[in-house]
Amino acid sequence: MNTTVSTPSPVPEGRQFTAFQGHQRLAAGAMEAVMRAAARASEDPESSEPVLVFDDATGMQTDLGALAAPVAAAAEVPAQMQPAEQPARQAGRPKLGVVAKEVTLLPRHWEWLALQPGGASVTLRRLVDDARRSQGPREAVRAAQERCYRFVHAIAGNLPGYEDALRALYRADAEGFNGAMETWPRDVRDYAAVLAAAAFTASSAG
Repeated sequence: MNTTVSTPSPVPEGRQFTAFQGHQRLAAGAMEAVMRAAARASEDPESSEPVLVFDDATGMQTDLGALAAPVAAAAEVPAQMQPAEQPARQAGRPKLGVVAKEVTLLPRHWEWLALQPGGASVTLRRLVDDARRSQGPREAVRAAQERCYRFVHAIAGNLPGYEDALRALYRADAEGFNGAMETWPRDVRDYAAVLAAAAFTASSAG
């Protein structure tokens, strides 16, 4: 009898989380430590405040239990039932970090690429790198704004100055942002400032 076992996707190495109970920061760091702190706080009968966990990279509220479940399930699978890792052959030059994928273009695009020095692949890589360099600061600002918005929207929607803080965030107005949060609980204010930092530094640099 053949037994098929699905291999779970592990949590990316170095991924960090921050847990809040109400407006108080409980823990910050790797998944396991934050999960333990969140579980202890959730089981405390003397506290009615909800426990929320946020992904530091995205600002998104995260269900650590669901995130950890596949990893725990994999650990319970007997070694003989786990599929052996088969190195997949990849097109391109994987040892150099080059991977082949399909690109769909119109005939005139292929004709133009064929005339460029180095050919289509070299030209496409150069175009992508140029675009990343030119859009880098704008992308950093946008990512920081969205990261901070997700956290603030989830935890500070009822706090005074909430809308003013968001308007300042999207204007890249650091002074206005910090001023709008002045009366907020310190843990919320400090974490929001960390998530938003690149929105102001990248904007001034650009």
